[in-house]
Amino acid sequence: MKKNFTPENELLFLALGGSGEIGMNVNLYGADGKWLMVDLGMTFSGDQYPGVDLVFADLEFIEERSDDLLGIVLTHAHEDHIGAVPYFAAELGVPLFATPFTADLVARKLQEAGIAGEIELNVIEEDHGSIQLGAFNITYIPLAHSIAEGNALLIDTPYGRIFHTGDWKLDEEPIIGEPTTEEELRAIGADGVHALVCDSTNVFNPEPSGSEGAVYRGLMDEVAKHAGQRVLVTTFASNVARLQTLADVARETGRQICVAGRSLDRIIEVSQDNGYLTDFPQPVDFDTAMRLPRGDVLIIATGGQGEPRAALSRIAEENHPLDLVSGDVVLFSSRQIPGNELSIGRIQNRLAERGITMVTDRQSYIHVSGHPGRPELEALYDWLKPEVLVPVHGENRHMAEQGRLGRANGIPQNIVQQNGQIIRLAPDKASKLAEVRSGRLILDGDIIAPADGEAIAMRRRLAREGAVMVVLDQQLRPTMEVLGLPLDEDMPDFILEACEDVTTAIAKLKGKQREDRGAIHEAARLATRRAARRWSGKSPQVRVIMLGESA
Repeated sequence: MKKNFTPENELLFLALGGSGEIGMNVNLYGADGKWLMVDLGMTFSGDQYPGVDLVFADLEFIEERSDDLLGIVLTHAHEDHIGAVPYFAAELGVPLFATPFTADLVARKLQEAGIAGEIELNVIEEDHGSIQLGAFNITYIPLAHSIAEGNALLIDTPYGRIFHTGDWKLDEEPIIGEPTTEEELRAIGADGVHALVCDSTNVFNPEPSGSEGAVYRGLMDEVAKHAGQRVLVTTFASNVARLQTLADVARETGRQICVAGRSLDRIIEVSQDNGYLTDFPQPVDFDTAMRLPRGDVLIIATGGQGEPRAALSRIAEENHPLDLVSGDVVLFSSRQIPGNELSIGRIQNRLAERGITMVTDRQSYIHVSGHPGRPELEALYDWLKPEVLVPVHGENRHMAEQGRLGRANGIPQNIVQQNGQIIRLAPDKASKLAEVRSGRLILDGDIIAPADGEAIAMRRRLAREGAVMVVLDQQLRPTMEVLGLPLDEDMPDFILEACEDVTTAIAKLKGKQREDRGAIHEAARLATRRAARRWSGKSPQVRVIMLGESA
């Protein structure tokens, strides 16, 4: 590898996102002077970024080398693998490759962003379709997951073969799609796999992730228990197999389906356009659903992760055309994503207050994960027999544990890497070579900005400490506007005293300081902050404006 990080006669790996975190997957492979990108995902913001919805990997490294980027190959259509495409694909200026279902969803995103005409989007046949990009020959290997057309990538290079799993599981009854068989995977292993780059999400699960076919039976049993009541099932909109399962359950239990959530509408449409959900019943509208006998409707709704604007949240708050009453049932046919516990709990508490019955996957077999448990990981290790294991798609604890699991199962080498670490996979022993800039960007309004920028830092301080605006007129008499200090009925007395403190502080300035606008500013700021701390224990942001100067 040259000093400018150009790959030479070698095989390199670099994660810019998705290693050390779950979500925001962006992986690069380098060989013979060129780079290949696998996936371009995003993650959703939490409380750490006030006012922000979307978070992206910082792509500075590859943006500076975009002339050496051959293309972006997408494994499947989950947002943490394709969500950043509309924001960065045009700037990167390389072709995209995806199987039909994924390509359809991506095409709609590009259309919504108004850049469809700028991007070359190539549709690859799902059943072991191949691409040749420079030194990389990429073959799609269908694997089961919680979305249609989940794929691993078999990447042939002059320096060895990589099996990049994407998100996957083993499922003998997948409902949707036909995953590659054990025999086919053993054959791939027999031909030689140098490196296995593998999903770590469920490495702590001692059991297999389970089958979608078993979920069908579990949902059938659960819905049958609640004859005469409205049943609402919340699940991930992208889980096409679960939507097929729910259609079958509704049909078998004599219920009509009502769909609540725009993302569900979009996934159903894309699925049907690509040959899935072909026998999905025509959903009834909200008004019809409310007129049907309570036991004759099955509602499928978004919002199982507590999203405040999603259908389930609005139903729980009685702010939606669909209504539930005491005795009705909500089935959470989805796992609780870490970090969403409080928002999910708020919805569940609101439903409980109204006497609505709730069932989760802890009480009934109504959900299985789309990621492999330990037995599935061990099976794949045995079938592929890789020389090197590179855990990805997990927090640090997940990846470290998969590294230990790989060693225990006889994989000769493993590299537990982090975002920004360049790994040489071949030739010679796999090793960490260098560390480059990685990080996070945020979509803040209409602007993509650094996640560690001053705007977010200021927002956090404002949320934590509040703010005081001090206006000095031309005679330096202060007035104040206070935001976020916990003073309530004491506010008038605080403002009176704080203004007196400011007047006193300015009066104490001596000599040239009395004419120095900077000195006046600082005296007023410090006096205000001291008063706020004395009254409230808070240290607010203080902004001083002198009339006659720019705000």
